[in-house]
Amino acid sequence: MVRPILHILLHFLVPGLVARAAWREQWKKAWLVMVATMIVDLDHLLADPLYDPDRCSIGFHPLHTWPAWIVYTALCVHPKTRWVGVGLVIHMVLDAVDCVWMTSLG
Repeated sequence: MVRPILHILLHFLVPGLVARAAWREQWKKAWLVMVATMIVDLDHLLADPLYDPDRCSIGFHPLHTWPAWIVYTALCVHPKTRWVGVGLVIHMVLDAVDCVWMTSLG
C-alpha cells in the first residue's frame, strides 16, 4: 500500500522540485501547469478495472505509449508548450519507475 501512495506524492513533489530549479521566478505557475498534466490519466477511464494498483500504465493506456512520449518530448522544445511537455515527461518517467518498482519490489 505504500508504493501507490508514494507514487501519487511523487507526481506532486517532482514537478515542484523541477519548477523550483528551472523556473525560479515563475515556479508556482510552472508547477501548477505540470501538475495539471495529470489529466493525462483520464485514459485510465478506458480500462477495466478502472484502477489497479498493480497494473503498469506504460504501454497499457493509450496516452501512456511510446508514440505519446515522443509527442510529449516534442512539446518540451517550444517555449509556449514547455511546461506542459516537461510535466508530461515527468509523469511518464514516474509511471515507468512505478512499473519497475512493481516488478522489483513485488
